[in-house]
Amino acid sequence: MIGIAVIGYGHWGPNHVRNFSQLGGVRVVGAADLSTARLEAVRSVSPSIETSTDYHDYLARDDIKAIVVATPTATHYAIAKDALEAGKDVLCEKPMAVTFAQCEELTRLAEANGRVLMCGHVFLFNAGVRALRDYIVSGELGRIHYIHSERTNLGPIRSDVNAVYDLATHDISICSYLLAAHPVSATARGKDFIQEGIEDLAFISLSYPHDVLANLHVSWLNPRKVRQITVVGDKKMAIFNDMDPAEPIRLYDKGVIKESYYADFAEFKMMLHDSDILIPKIKMGEPLKEQSKYFVECLKSRRVELSDGAFSAGVVRTLEMVQQSMAENAAAEAAATGAAPARGGARG
Repeated sequence: MIGIAVIGYGHWGPNHVRNFSQLGGVRVVGAADLSTARLEAVRSVSPSIETSTDYHDYLARDDIKAIVVATPTATHYAIAKDALEAGKDVLCEKPMAVTFAQCEELTRLAEANGRVLMCGHVFLFNAGVRALRDYIVSGELGRIHYIHSERTNLGPIRSDVNAVYDLATHDISICSYLLAAHPVSATARGKDFIQEGIEDLAFISLSYPHDVLANLHVSWLNPRKVRQITVVGDKKMAIFNDMDPAEPIRLYDKGVIKESYYADFAEFKMMLHDSDILIPKIKMGEPLKEQSKYFVECLKSRRVELSDGAFSAGVVRTLEMVQQSMAENAAAEAAATGAAPARGGARG
């Protein structure tokens, strides 16, 4: 029986406690949070789980082998580092840390101490996203031209990080998972309409190897909740809609038939290939539960092949490129208009 402690009982902490408590081979021993009210909630739901306002109480415990970090982004690095140095395996919520350098240090520390380090990029355990990856890997879509992703809603609005670190982290991890690579460059524009210095909106363009483009739109300031990814290949196209659990994937047998010559525009239009739309049957489970199961498997096998430290560091490196591009574009705009440059880049 592997003992686990969950650090942070805010938004995701209760879900981690619930999922790990339902799995065999592991036991949630303790939960830590600075809020006594949240710890009271733990005791009311799970009286057998110990509670503490100081996570250090669990680091010296021999009966606790793994730590789940579900605290605000700015605290991930320090808590994960303390846990790894104490000889604990770690599952850390996304993003793994604020900076690429911090992620690299955590990865090196885990390797040096023989510890498991995994980041909670939960969409890598989504059945719809995995089906999309299968279509790409199998060649069903052909050569990938581009990916377009939308992740918008009216809120929830955070003050600890901006919409890039909150929302785009998901889409960057998904795109990098689908393409089995990290971006080589990024350009982005962001705006802080609601809170000064904290971008609530961003338009991001990423360049991946093999001339693949990814365009991301993330926003806390949108009238409609959208969670959709479009993948366009030279053979077929696919759409993943996370808001439609019954039919999350649609595969479009559409494309352009390249011809060296056509007589007129009417003939050109006839060369557009437009055939069937396939809606595959996909069994959608709870991605967080699948992630929890995988982490337990990693604890037993002592290796992580999905969402490991190196992958998670690549995601944060991309976030840093996006932040830098937003800052540069904001400064250029301010210089052109004579306005004071906007303060941006709240990351945690």
